[in-house]
Amino acid sequence: MKSLWKDSDARACKGDPLTLRVYTSRLLGVESSLVLHGGGNTSVKSTVTNILGETEDVLYIKGSGWDLATIENKGFAAVKMDALKKMAQLEKMTDSEMVAAQRAAMIDPYAPNPSVEAILHAIIPYKFVDHTHADAVVAVTNTPHGEERIKKIYGNKVFIVPYVMPGFILAKKIYEMTRDLDWSKYEGMILLHHGIFTFHDEAKVSYERMIKLVTKAENYIKKNAKLYKSKKRGPTIDLIDIAKIRKTVSQIRKKPVLTRWVDEPLQTSFAQLSNVASIATRGPLTPDHIIRTKQVPVILNKNYDEDIEHFVQKYKRYFERNTNGKLTPLDAAPRWAVWRDRGVLLFGGSVQDLQILSDITHHTIQAILWAEGLGGWRALPERDLFEVEYWELEQAKLKKNEKPLTFQGKVVLVTGAASGIGRACVEAFLKQGAAVVALDINTRVKNIFRQANVLAMVCDVTVQKEIEKCVAEAIVKFGGLDVVVSNAGTFPASEDIENMNPQTWQKSMSVNLNSHQLLMKGTIPFLKLGLEPTIILIASKNVPAPGPGASAYSVAKAGLTQLGRVAALELAKDGIRVNMVHPNQVFDTAIWTKDVLEKRAKHYGMSVEEYKTSNLLKTEITSKDVANLVCTMAGPTFSKTTGAQVPIDGGNERVI
Repeated sequence: MKSLWKDSDARACKGDPLTLRVYTSRLLGVESSLVLHGGGNTSVKSTVTNILGETEDVLYIKGSGWDLATIENKGFAAVKMDALKKMAQLEKMTDSEMVAAQRAAMIDPYAPNPSVEAILHAIIPYKFVDHTHADAVVAVTNTPHGEERIKKIYGNKVFIVPYVMPGFILAKKIYEMTRDLDWSKYEGMILLHHGIFTFHDEAKVSYERMIKLVTKAENYIKKNAKLYKSKKRGPTIDLIDIAKIRKTVSQIRKKPVLTRWVDEPLQTSFAQLSNVASIATRGPLTPDHIIRTKQVPVILNKNYDEDIEHFVQKYKRYFERNTNGKLTPLDAAPRWAVWRDRGVLLFGGSVQDLQILSDITHHTIQAILWAEGLGGWRALPERDLFEVEYWELEQAKLKKNEKPLTFQGKVVLVTGAASGIGRACVEAFLKQGAAVVALDINTRVKNIFRQANVLAMVCDVTVQKEIEKCVAEAIVKFGGLDVVVSNAGTFPASEDIENMNPQTWQKSMSVNLNSHQLLMKGTIPFLKLGLEPTIILIASKNVPAPGPGASAYSVAKAGLTQLGRVAALELAKDGIRVNMVHPNQVFDTAIWTKDVLEKRAKHYGMSVEEYKTSNLLKTEITSKDVANLVCTMAGPTFSKTTGAQVPIDGGNERVI
């Protein structure tokens, strides 16, 4: 590991302790082998002048919910040093009481909650304190004779602390161990099975000590561990299996989850090990991870339902063995799976959850392989892990019972997503928590949607193979399909039947009708395994009220509506709802160019503004209006409706 410190960047901090603290915190945060997703914490001791003009000693410590990689000045909570030191001297204190007392001792009541390790940082007698969960260090401690290995690597340069659960009892333990300690003898402190601390009165020294000590552990592993080599990719899979597994896990968790298959060389090699069922189920890399990953993954062989049920029953027994009768059990669903020979599956309530799980499991697998190469992977005892998983601070979060967004954990596929109604639908579903597959023949779709919770792909929906390819990628990335918004369409130029260009007719049929049947064909197998699955077809007012010169468009949309009605009849037995939306005069879509709009308005003897509101309610219909209706129809309000045709046209005399 190399130091990322740059004197020029440090000088830009102009000697301000907090700004320097932010700078070195970010240097630590960008190293994923040091900290992951909110892990680790940093602090700096300084002084502030309060409103009374008095100078107070404070500890600026990373606030809860902030990530070291992106932390800012406002991400640090300033806590009175005097209060923190007095807390360390208390005989007893629950962690909930500690959190409340730390908050009461803050300078700024609007700052985030201080880290639960604030007291520990306060009693270390140096200005800058850095704490990480370095993979290499924790991996070494998670082996037989781990403490002896640490002594061999570092000699007497680090102070070693046996594992103690984070929170007040850890701070109290270290306070008692170090009251008479000569801190100047040490470059760092290692908490077995937990992480590493470094400290100094200079930010650079504290940071570079961290890099130096972690590098020693990495070099020890390289020199002494029998490292595993990546094997060949696993066998091909049936994507339906992923959707089945996702549905089973969602049912156990009692809410929709996204699922991601990871078959990179590291994960596949791990899944191919003959003893993977043993080494993968000994516990997490560090107890901090258990909140995200649970104690162990589920091992999937061939009978997935049986394997998952075995995991659930085992988890329930684990809870019963360790509960004190006052705890609220968490759901028994796994958070990740080792899929024999094939790689890893991740189960998360959001795309962000999947990314966090991906990072944590990647580093966990690597650490397990390192430890196995050093003589064996050995995690903490079950009781220690249970205490972190059922920590009082985590139990308190359960009682908040925050209501999830309507489509949280669900997967929505939208065609024609690069503009108009399709784009508005993507944006509307994203706001309500969905992961969205956005398809369009226009390559712009990949530039429009760059966020992690959108899989944007170029797709010609008139070509079955392209649809199948995109659906397959969606299943690998998100695990299934729950909502399909079949929106892609084209609006041909007005032509009388007598003078119809055959290409005009064929193109309209291909895009406005045939493509929707191809999309259904490609998605129905996965919708059958979806969560409250539904198909919504974007048809047209021209179905109940066609106009002259629009036969190519009207007939195709009428056929699409009939297709939807038949699909509602066929798919009801599978719990799949099929409904249709009939928009009219949605002028912010691509088909309504300025030229087209002016011509249509002139045809009816109106101004453009009059034409835009030429409906009974005298209101303009926008893509966002249609998208909101689509979301409503895909949600619980329409959960008992199928085969319906709903107009959104401001009221049309001919339709009514």
